[in-house]
Amino acid sequence: MDTQHLVEEIRHVSLSMFRKNFLGVYHGSISARVDAESFLINKRNAIFDEMTSESLIRIESHRPDYRQSIASIDTPIHEEIYGQIPQAKYIAYAMPPYATAYTLTHDAFVPEDYFGYQLGGEMQVIDPGQFEDWYARAPHEIAGYFHTHAGHIMLIRGYGIYVHDRDLVEMARRIAILENSARLLMLSH
Repeated sequence: MDTQHLVEEIRHVSLSMFRKNFLGVYHGSISARVDAESFLINKRNAIFDEMTSESLIRIESHRPDYRQSIASIDTPIHEEIYGQIPQAKYIAYAMPPYATAYTLTHDAFVPEDYFGYQLGGEMQVIDPGQFEDWYARAPHEIAGYFHTHAGHIMLIRGYGIYVHDRDLVEMARRIAILENSARLLMLSH
């Protein structure tokens, strides 16, 4: 797939995710694997409802250079997931409000609606422990979770969610279903 097509896909989906409040102003990340050794990811100053090719940067895996300093703070996490999960084509970090709020008071996410159940049923809420060193630990802990669990979504207490998929629209759909299920759970209680 050519890079320009990836940029257009990311632009379209990130706008939808921004409108749904899954990605915020300067908050969140989205990436797409270009080939076995590189991926596109948003820059630190990206505005998700106005993504362009200038909002994204190509990262060469395991070759640190100046691009790391202008790429999203989540770049090491995406890089580690791509390294450990070969089937991951797209990755997003999002902080959907209902799902994230739900993680604050629950150890597991147990959807009670049909679509949430179809998403995979019960999901464990992962406690990141102390936030002081979270970004130092996150790349290995998040990629390790995906390496040892069959699902595509990781719920992290008080932090948000990581999701990966082979299809960008399917990845966004997973986030939307999870958020809607969390909203229904919170409204029902």
